[in-house]
Amino acid sequence: EQRAEVIDRLFEEKIKMVLPEIMDREEIDMWIVIAREYNEDPVIRTMLPAIWHTARRRTILVMYNPGKDKEVETLAVARYDVGAVFKKSWDKEEQPDQWARLAEIIRERNPSKIGVNKSEYFGLADGIVATDLEEFQAALDKKDRDKIVSAEKVAIGWLETRTAAE
Repeated sequence: EQRAEVIDRLFEEKIKMVLPEIMDREEIDMWIVIAREYNEDPVIRTMLPAIWHTARRRTILVMYNPGKDKEVETLAVARYDVGAVFKKSWDKEEQPDQWARLAEIIRERNPSKIGVNKSEYFGLADGIVATDLEEFQAALDKKDRDKIVSAEKVAIGWLETRTAAE
């Protein structure tokens, strides 16, 4: 239990201190990590609460960097918070379609680039499954679909960078 608390605290620090720099460097203002239960994106395992062993159902994490000197907004397009960092942003009663809710969040924030974990060269940065990518793209307006880019360098930067406390 104490170990989990330390891991989660280090993660919270990393989201605040490391992620904005990586997103700025790679010029990606929205990073979306999508994972399916029993087929997790390797990156999501570093973002789940320490006591969770896997993603649940379909877990969608959205990190939106609104710009310099502002905190990265962290949302879970899920029916529950994902730890202390990712706040629940989907009410299934209001919007039964998880993909439609994700599309709404994107429209509301209007990012210039939407990074997803797909990569020709790095397996650790190639975590989105084909079905999820297809369903995600189908849910978006064309203008938002055209903003999707590989988040390969964000994912690798996230995985390889440590904070001083880590």
